[in-house]
Amino acid sequence: MNLIAAWSAILFGLLSGLVMGLFFHRENWLGGYSSFKRRMYRLGHISFFGLGTLNLLFYLTAPLLSHGFALTLASWTFIVGAASMPICCILMAHFSKARLLFAIPVVNLLIGGTITVVEVIK
Repeated sequence: MNLIAAWSAILFGLLSGLVMGLFFHRENWLGGYSSFKRRMYRLGHISFFGLGTLNLLFYLTAPLLSHGFALTLASWTFIVGAASMPICCILMAHFSKARLLFAIPVVNLLIGGTITVVEVIK
């Protein structure tokens, strides 16, 4: 699943870049270059690539680790983190109170990262 998540995220990163690229030349698009809304869109766009890469690295690392519940949990937390981060970015761009939703991807990614480090150290 992490390999599918990785390449899906990279594909969505490319597609979101294409869509944003159609409008970036407009001076006031999403409130201008330094506006909060536009920064959140850019963060969502780049998170596709970063978290896609993280899922790819986990996919390559997992065969070296002992399989069990911890590894399965780490796998799913990386997938949930990658899927929810860009959604949270777009929601927050339009609804500032949605900032608390960032706990979903951040906590999932921290759990996955912690489990992976512990398993690598074993």
